[in-house]
Amino acid sequence: MHDLVIRGGTIVDGSGAPRRSGDIAIDGGLLTQVGGRAGAAHRVIDAAGALVTPGWVDVHTHYDGQVTWDPYITPSSWHGVTTAVMGNCGVGFAPVRPDRRDWLIGLMEGVEDIPGSALSEGIDWQWETFPQYLDALDAKPLAVDVGAQVPHGALRVYAMGDRGAVEDSVATPDDIAAMAAELRAGLRAGALGFSTSRTLIHRGADGKLVPGTHAHRDELFGIGRVLGEEGHGVFQMTSNHIDMPAETEWMMQLARETGRPVLFNLQQIDESPELWKTLVARLDDARAQGLPLVGSIPGRPAGVLYSWRASAHPFIFHRTWNATAGQPIEVRIARLREPAVRAALLAEQFDIPDERARTMLRSFDKMYRVDPAAPDYEPPPSAHAAALAASAGRSPFEVVYDWMMADEGQGILYFPMFNYSYHDFSHLHRLLQHPATMISLGDGGAHVGYITDAGLPTFMLTHWTRDRTRGPTLPLEDIVRRQTSHTASVYGLADRGLLREGLKADLNLIDYEHLSCDAPYMAYDLPAGGKRLLQKARGYLATIVAGQPVYEHGEPTGALPGRLVRGRRG
Repeated sequence: MHDLVIRGGTIVDGSGAPRRSGDIAIDGGLLTQVGGRAGAAHRVIDAAGALVTPGWVDVHTHYDGQVTWDPYITPSSWHGVTTAVMGNCGVGFAPVRPDRRDWLIGLMEGVEDIPGSALSEGIDWQWETFPQYLDALDAKPLAVDVGAQVPHGALRVYAMGDRGAVEDSVATPDDIAAMAAELRAGLRAGALGFSTSRTLIHRGADGKLVPGTHAHRDELFGIGRVLGEEGHGVFQMTSNHIDMPAETEWMMQLARETGRPVLFNLQQIDESPELWKTLVARLDDARAQGLPLVGSIPGRPAGVLYSWRASAHPFIFHRTWNATAGQPIEVRIARLREPAVRAALLAEQFDIPDERARTMLRSFDKMYRVDPAAPDYEPPPSAHAAALAASAGRSPFEVVYDWMMADEGQGILYFPMFNYSYHDFSHLHRLLQHPATMISLGDGGAHVGYITDAGLPTFMLTHWTRDRTRGPTLPLEDIVRRQTSHTASVYGLADRGLLREGLKADLNLIDYEHLSCDAPYMAYDLPAGGKRLLQKARGYLATIVAGQPVYEHGEPTGALPGRLVRGRRG
């Protein structure tokens, strides 16, 4: 008798093969039958009319701190993620010396907009080295599986001390050897790779760039070669976008020398909207040479969300807004309802000195209202604030003010920072079909005050395979493959991502017809009352990890079968 049988579902197995009907049997946390008619079981779940897929493998998250207090790593698990990889972008919490814990919290707070107070209260530091960090995670109760990469920022300061945090510091041969030794120890303990950041956007709470942003080639290669020597792990890099043609030169060489996957963020940027085509050509060149160079892409734009409660909004620098700083948010919003306050705020005109902030907060031709009933992440140009203001003879400031005041002051604006230069998803449609790209960049657990893209796996099914109206859709089977077996294979996780006998029984049961993403909302549920944007999903009938349902109809079951995933050679 089987432990569990999922009866009569439509199986989309993660390989890209056509869907088929049949049963799935699970025993001892593994898949023992996929397709056909399974025998009796201790429990049977009727999946008639539902999709049955592998659990999603999300390889770009930032739950490095949250995982120590939240076994469900929400909101990712709400969206069917059964394996999450942390430690991206060169930031994380190990290795660390005791006197550097607060500094690492500040680094994460600045780069990923996770409240430092929440991290300070929530993290129970039980480690110094990276292997000790993995052991601490291994001892935690978890609903889903997690894996971790060794972050450059923490590694560099652990090896170099204060010099490692200096923006233009150059690592000596001894420094590089120390970093390589700690990375080797981490890989042997089960780290899934190494991550770094070379973007000028990433700065700690002190305003300084992430350690390693300007690392020289000997440092990058001295660290990266360890991956090749140990025979496993990826080299993940957050791009400096505009400089990517030059950066891909050394990345191709590193991939050639190590034989390990080298990943970089491939995004369309407004400063150079056609640059993505150059990078696709570079991927083609690498692929022709047999080099494992991978472009990490999102399935939708990096969606900055503005509201009165968020970390930023178009009036964040206005004197009238800042005059109420320190007051409870509901009091501040109540004041904004007063006609005199509204008039004063709208009348204030001044320049924002920082060019990037000015672009983000004044680009009304890329600012849209989030419909609370049905969020649209591919809105037409006619719907942006500038267009609507012009048609009504109003200021765009008035338009966005009123949008944010809607729903009792809970209205949200959508600003697609990257990947929307064409005002549609035409380039993403092409990138999502390229053989050397990988779905990534959902940033679960990060940017909690202004981004909530952890629902990307759900969006990939709803928008790209079913609902898109401003261009062609993509095959369901391939979108499932791209966020299960494909992401798992890049990271060397050969035991999951496919519905195949002998593999790990991580699955989603989905009411595909009614699958949807709710509108984002602000919650105050982090430690120390920290705020974060969240987005829930509807339509997941069950999420199963190692053969045990951890969610049924959107509610946690209390089962905690998750574990730490450790990378291994081969």
